[in-house]
Amino acid sequence: MPEPLPIVVGGTIAIDNVKTPFADETELLGGSAAYAALAASFYHSPVHLVGIVGKDFPPQHLAMLESRGISLENVERSEGDSFTWSGEYFNNMNERTTHRVGLNVLENWSVKVNGAAARSAFVVLANMSPDNQLQMLEQCSAADRFVIADTMDLWIEIANERLHEVLKKIDLFVINDSEAREFASTPNLLQAGRTLLAKGPRHVVIKLGEFGAMLFSAGEKPEFFRSHAYPLEEVVDPTGAGDSFLGALAGYLAAKGTTRPDFQALRNAVVHGSVLASFTCEAFSTRKLESLDDAGLEERMNHFRELTAW
Repeated sequence: MPEPLPIVVGGTIAIDNVKTPFADETELLGGSAAYAALAASFYHSPVHLVGIVGKDFPPQHLAMLESRGISLENVERSEGDSFTWSGEYFNNMNERTTHRVGLNVLENWSVKVNGAAARSAFVVLANMSPDNQLQMLEQCSAADRFVIADTMDLWIEIANERLHEVLKKIDLFVINDSEAREFASTPNLLQAGRTLLAKGPRHVVIKLGEFGAMLFSAGEKPEFFRSHAYPLEEVVDPTGAGDSFLGALAGYLAAKGTTRPDFQALRNAVVHGSVLASFTCEAFSTRKLESLDDAGLEERMNHFRELTAW
């Protein structure tokens, strides 16, 4: 068995306040990097986490992350207030309204990556500004590395040029379906995937939420894969599902011990990301992931195989 490769995840670590048709919860663990690092920890340890929190950040959230084999050496502590997000979901849980965003410590944050984290062979740029993503890349020194980046509609709109710079420096780009259509200027997702490949990355994943994901790979023989999502009878809180997908995908690949995964490994990583993300939706914040064990994950993977075989 190959040795797992070191992995670093950078992005936001937040305090979330979430309202759904079923409940209203506050002081939740949130942020792209927090979800992604926790998801990656199911496949790999340690996971180096890069981010910033304020003086008001609940210590129990950091303790939980550390208990899951996530290194917090590169989590900066600030005397300012933590990044916060408050939002509401309605009967269609695919739609949400953001009520308040408090940038706080993120407003003037410059990414700092030190020690073993900077030498990681797998670099995950979770959703944060393209400027922060480029800062992180500049400080990750491994000559042989695999870089994965996520983004959101805000950066497509206000930092498009810098986002294009990011795409030229990464191996795998992850984006959701509406953002892919916007970024590629086409309503057709097959065309969008190919257009995004042409912007620089060797691989592109378009997330489809409850409908799964699409994987595109460039090369002499372009390849394509379409995965379903695990069907859920009840969705409690979908916040962080896309970030969990990203982290599980990255953790699975890092555990394979190579920075040049073949297409089959990428396919498997997409499936693992989809299944792991399904757990996130079953409880508020990271609570379901916190109670999940390897046996529960493997049971759902096996069920998913049964559901999708024909």
